Amino acid sequence: MLGTNSERLPPLTGGKDEDFMREALAEALCAWREDEVPVGAVVVRGDEIIARGHNTREREQDPLGHAEIKAISEASGAIGSWRLEECTLYVTLEPCLMCAGAIVNSRIPRVIWGANDPKGGACVSLYEVLTDSRLNHRCEVEGGIYGELAGSWLTEYFSLKRGKSPK
Repeated sequence: MLGTNSERLPPLTGGKDEDFMREALAEALCAWREDEVPVGAVVVRGDEIIARGHNTREREQDPLGHAEIKAISEASGAIGSWRLEECTLYVTLEPCLMCAGAIVNSRIPRVIWGANDPKGGACVSLYEVLTDSRLNHRCEVEGGIYGELAGSWLTEYFSLKRGKSPK
């Protein structure tokens, strides 16, 4: 059920954050091909992707099937530790409360996302969990990398699901 806008990934730029976000976008396309909400994530350590994830909530009928949770769990297995202190998480949609909690608890120091989530975002939109000084861990956060593209994919996906033409 891929739409007209969803087949093209942006070109490689040589910019580290953009190129890793492109990989997260590729994961979002995997989710879309599985008829899942097109959200993807990658965890990077140094200059290497150590984990990937995309939404699997519908297929697995698991409320924990978010891209970030999948990628964080895989990354922990890859390095043999729950502490992801030398990693960056790239995700195509601003993390929700559940995912923000997992990010804090896994000690990820840097989180980059594409589209803001005005209905569920826990980084800047509704809450600021990742930078809350009351918590024992805070992250460097940045949104908006390929945010317009990631947001348009979500809009198109839900429009197609609802039988409407995308705006």
